[in-house]
Amino acid sequence: MLSLLRDTVAGHALRSVAAMSVAFVAASSFAKDSEKPVAADATAGVKTAAEMKPYKEIILDSDAEFEMLPIPGGKFVMGSPDSEEKRGDDEGPQHEVELSPFWMGKHEVTWDEYEVFMFQLDVARRKIDNREPTAADKAADASSKPTKPYTDMTFGMGKEKFPVICMTQYSAMKYCEWLSKKTGRYYRLPTEAEWEYACRAGTKTAYSFGDDASKLDDYAWHYENSDGKYHEVGTKKPNPWGLFDMHGNVGEWTFDQYDEGFYAKSPNKNPLNPPKIVEPCTVRGGSWDDDPELLRSAARVASTVDWKQQDPQIPQSIWYYTDALFVGFRVVRPLEEPSAEEKEKTWKHGPPQ
Repeated sequence: MLSLLRDTVAGHALRSVAAMSVAFVAASSFAKDSEKPVAADATAGVKTAAEMKPYKEIILDSDAEFEMLPIPGGKFVMGSPDSEEKRGDDEGPQHEVELSPFWMGKHEVTWDEYEVFMFQLDVARRKIDNREPTAADKAADASSKPTKPYTDMTFGMGKEKFPVICMTQYSAMKYCEWLSKKTGRYYRLPTEAEWEYACRAGTKTAYSFGDDASKLDDYAWHYENSDGKYHEVGTKKPNPWGLFDMHGNVGEWTFDQYDEGFYAKSPNKNPLNPPKIVEPCTVRGGSWDDDPELLRSAARVASTVDWKQQDPQIPQSIWYYTDALFVGFRVVRPLEEPSAEEKEKTWKHGPPQ
């Protein structure tokens, strides 16, 4: 299942080693924060990693936009060594993984972007402007949308430029489907391997900035410095590849089912563990409500049904985790796209919700 994706695409609780590939040497030039992004349409004919550039995607019929940074394909050692302080047993055994090139969101998906999907704000804008829907509009409009939340899902922590939270993995997948159909470019959640590879950005240390957790305040919002809430994206230092908030702010959904023992049987190239049951699935990066050990590059967190225990709806919503104020996501776009059938699986795969 998802065999083509494996071949062509790179692989919470509230409170070495192989040589790196040559691609790491050039990686910093791929994702310099100072490099001006091109228009998204300019990436249409890109076929090789060397041609990949940062780009800006503007969501039609809205004021929302986001940036994508190129992540070079290459090899890295996934997981943490036994010597890493406060590592979890599920972070091993360490194993070398090879990944194909992809773009990744420079920031976590924000409410500005997500609410266009959530409340169909693009449809309303189109009607105001008296603009007829395109074929892409019609395809996006037909995508499943979240039901109306029973309360303000920001819980008063902020909205404009703040990361979206409280959505299920299913909800994040459906956003990716809508975004893909809206823009004509294929987006999905990152695999666990892709996420850790991008987070490490060529490093082998506990964090992308080294092993010293005392420097975490410069790079991340976490329990000790967050004042009990998430913060605007991009307000801390980025990692070496220009990605912001890979450590902290909000944890991030991956596509993978959580399996404590998956590393022992993981494929070496573009590994993927498709979800077969609703829980648990894997969240990475740690959040504003976590201690430093959960913000390490290798740290893994399994989702749980407790994340929606206060949901008053019967049956409980397939879209929202009312108790997961610490979970968000970011998107990736593989350089080499899978077939239409394989794309659908990354947006809809899994058990009945």
